[in-house]
Amino acid sequence: MKVLVTGHCGYIGSVTTSVLQHGRFEVAGLDCDLYEGCDFGRVRERIPSLHMDLRDVESSDLRGFDAVVHLAALTDDASGAYDSDLIEAINCGATLRLAECCKKAGVRRFLFASSCSVYGRGGTRLLDERCRPQPLTAYARSKLFCERELMELSDAAFTPVILRLATVYGVSPRLRMDTVVNEFVGSVVTQGQVVMKTAGCAWRPLVHVEDLGRTFAALLVAPDLKVGNEVFNVLPCGENHRVIDIADAITELLPDCRRVTRPDHFDAQSYRVDGSKLARTLPLLQLRWRLPAGVLQLHAALTAARFTPSDWRLDRYRRAERIKALREQGAVNASLRKAALSVA
Repeated sequence: MKVLVTGHCGYIGSVTTSVLQHGRFEVAGLDCDLYEGCDFGRVRERIPSLHMDLRDVESSDLRGFDAVVHLAALTDDASGAYDSDLIEAINCGATLRLAECCKKAGVRRFLFASSCSVYGRGGTRLLDERCRPQPLTAYARSKLFCERELMELSDAAFTPVILRLATVYGVSPRLRMDTVVNEFVGSVVTQGQVVMKTAGCAWRPLVHVEDLGRTFAALLVAPDLKVGNEVFNVLPCGENHRVIDIADAITELLPDCRRVTRPDHFDAQSYRVDGSKLARTLPLLQLRWRLPAGVLQLHAALTAARFTPSDWRLDRYRRAERIKALREQGAVNASLRKAALSVA
C-alpha cells in the first residue's frame, strides 16, 4: 500500500513514517517543514517527499496513493504567532481541499488526525464517541468542523476515518516540549522540579507517540465495513489522568525532584475519554505504552542528550513560539508562507 503522510516532518509524523516503513508500507511525505532545524537526537529516516505548503496541493500530486494520513495542522496558540482565521484557513480550508483532491485522484482511505480536545469542558464522566463535543478553542473547533465535513465526502470510493487523538507524549526526532508530560519531564531534567501552570485539577487522556504510529498502520489496512466513516478516540484504556496526578507520578518515578503548582489557576478544558471502541474494533492492536514507561523513556533520552536549561528555553521545542520567532525574523509572512529568498 502506498501511503502519503502530511506533516511527516513533525512530532507525530516523524515517528509515524518510521512505524509505517517498518510495517512494509510504501511511504511518502508532504510538508513545508516550518520546523526545519528543530531535530532532537537521531536524524529522521529519509523518505520521498513533496516539499510544499498544504494549501497548494493539487489532485495530480496525489495520484498513485492508496491512502493519506493527514497530520498537518496548526496547534492552539497563546503567544500571538497566528490568529483563529489562520487556523481556520489551514486546519479547515486546506484539509477539506486536500480531501477533495484525494477523491479526484482516486485515494481511497483518508485518516484524519482530530483531537480529544473537541470534548472541551467534559467534566469527570467518561466520554465516548457518541457524547456531544464542547470545543473551547479555535483549534478544537477546526477539528470538529473537519470531522463533520469529511463525513459528508464519504462514498463507496472514498473512506474517511476520524481519529480523536489523546494528548501525545514520548520521544520523537522532532520532539515537542509544549505537551503536558513532555513539559513536566523536561522541567525535572533542567530545573529539578515539575513546574505546573495550573492547580492541576483538569483531566487529560494520554497516548504515546509510538502507539499512534501503530494505530495509523492498523487503520490503514482495516476493512471499510469496520472503520469507514467512523470516529475513534485513540488512547489505551485507563490512561486518563488529572494533571496534578501526572506531576505526582513523575516526582515518584524520578529522583530528587518536587512539584510546584499554581493553586489559583484553573484550566477550562477537562475531559476523560473512553478508548474502548478502538479496542473492540481492532482487538489485535496493542497500545503498549503507559505513563510510567513513557516518563522513564523521556527522562533517559533527555539525560543522554545532556538537555540543559538553555535547551529548555529554546523555541525549537515549542511550536507556536517557533512560528512567532520565524515571523519576527521575516522567515515566514503573516500567512505563514516561507519568505522567498532575495536575489542579489
